[in-house]
Amino acid sequence: MVGSSIRHAPAPANQKPERPVAPVDGSVDVRGVARHLRPYLTGAAILPVLAALYWGKGVLIPIAVAGLLTFLLSPVVSALERAGLGRLRAGRVVAVILVVGLVFSVLGGVAWVIAQQVLALGSELPQYKGNLMRKISDLRGAGQHGTLARVQSTAKEVMGELQKEQVAKGEAKPLPVVVKSESGGIWQIPKILETLGGAGFVIVLVIFMLIEQQQIRNRFIRLTGHGRLASVTRALDEAAERISRYLVAQTMINAAYGAALGTGLFFIGVPYAVTWGFLAFALRFIPYLGPLMAALGPIALSLAVFTDWQRPLITVALFCAVELVTYMVVEPLLYGHTTGVSQVALFVALAFWTWLWGPVGLALGTPLTVCLVVLGKHVPALGFITVMMTDEPALPTDVSYYQRLLARDSAEGTEILDGYLVEHPLELVYDDILVPALSRAKRDLQAQRVSEEEIQAIYQAARETVEKLAARRLATAEEPDDTQTVRFGDSPPPVLACAAGDEGDEIALMMLRQLLSPADCAIEMASSSALSGEIVSLAADRKPALAVIAALRPEGLAQTRHLCKRLRSRFPDIKILVGRWGGRDQDPSDREILLAAGADEVGATLRQSRDQLLERVRLA
Repeated sequence: MVGSSIRHAPAPANQKPERPVAPVDGSVDVRGVARHLRPYLTGAAILPVLAALYWGKGVLIPIAVAGLLTFLLSPVVSALERAGLGRLRAGRVVAVILVVGLVFSVLGGVAWVIAQQVLALGSELPQYKGNLMRKISDLRGAGQHGTLARVQSTAKEVMGELQKEQVAKGEAKPLPVVVKSESGGIWQIPKILETLGGAGFVIVLVIFMLIEQQQIRNRFIRLTGHGRLASVTRALDEAAERISRYLVAQTMINAAYGAALGTGLFFIGVPYAVTWGFLAFALRFIPYLGPLMAALGPIALSLAVFTDWQRPLITVALFCAVELVTYMVVEPLLYGHTTGVSQVALFVALAFWTWLWGPVGLALGTPLTVCLVVLGKHVPALGFITVMMTDEPALPTDVSYYQRLLARDSAEGTEILDGYLVEHPLELVYDDILVPALSRAKRDLQAQRVSEEEIQAIYQAARETVEKLAARRLATAEEPDDTQTVRFGDSPPPVLACAAGDEGDEIALMMLRQLLSPADCAIEMASSSALSGEIVSLAADRKPALAVIAALRPEGLAQTRHLCKRLRSRFPDIKILVGRWGGRDQDPSDREILLAAGADEVGATLRQSRDQLLERVRLA
């Protein structure tokens, strides 16, 4: 390797990292103890919170419902207040009363209509008993032949043998039948009063929360924002924006969804289409399970009402078509991925809230989970919530690619590069993924986190990837950009490219050579195992106009400086370009050291080094 004589000897492989030394005066490192105890303290604090959420659900559920309704109606109240009511002394109060009164009046009227239709449906169901019996007999007749009949026959034989065995052992005993009378009449009044009281409490709480919205926000900031005013403000603004946008968009989508289904059911002839449309609107607030629950009632009713099979099948097709159009077209166009929660995490969160609060938790699970994700984003102690539940990539692209190289999974690593290559040019794939991955491998080798065998496997996989990308680029036969191509006829200027360190620097030079056209310059690469004296001899033999030295961070600075000095002292007129790649920004101290050693330019990225090389070629 270049400058191998001046390298420090690596630490022995069996050397263990030094343990932190305790303070000499015998004092306790409070920060260190707190850092080690933080996960246990966080886990211990979660248990009382869960207990409070479970035992206090009678109070917390109405508050959560009122809070979500406040987020939903707040944009409407603010718009109405700005439209003209704000000039009144009690303009916001009037706007709140108008909006809340209108919304709950409409909901109450719709609920009354639906209750009447449900009662009518209950009285009409016995009329459709004959249709259901005929359809069951049709299915039974269809199952008397073919594979289904054989399966049924086999199942009956197995069940018969099991019953014979139980009778022989004396295990079959008659079960007592207990007849219980259902409570009704006057005993239902307390439940009705409890429901009406909860609804009234929610309505009153929504009114006061809308009126005192700013005061509630300011008091919350004063309570929790001491010393963290900026982070608390950002958390509140982001949570309010996400939840309001989600609720407004979801309400609009569900309204269109329910209207489309109600209209379709009306034209098909399914009774009480208004009821089924409103139920579809309400149930779709429950993610994933809501549309299925909304479809069961109309489909079952269509089987009972119609004597044929055509219209029930049309009903099923209607639900499938509307759901697919809503999920694949309307939702991405209207708000896309608004919640910021991954699908798997949302499933787990819905199961958790359902276990905690029952069916109400299933409906409130999505907005409550969004609040948790936003809270974890701005509160460092709860950052694990955001990492586990957000829909953002868990790892940067270059880290994911490097992790796949460590796992020796070249197939998934290629998929990562191909996915990035779809939206980015080749030079960005190199600068954003491959070069940082090689630099990270060098850093891990220096810290003895990877072995020599692992680093060679990483280099081999990276070299194969670069060669495949080069072959793919030649196959496509793309013409390079005219603004970056310099034509020199049949004799392009010679360029000597050499690696300051190991094979990783040589692979980076291969990437640089791919970003240049053969008509721009003739690059001759020296082996990464060549010593500095051999590189100087090669330069004396080839007489290049320019020399490019690659040194991936964090290593290679001393070797590059040594090689720059030797080339400059032997060839005063040669132009020396150094690629100090593998970092987001250039280190000013590295640049000054290399320029003082004789380098003409120092590039922080492959693109920058390519542009510097083309500019020097033009000047040559």
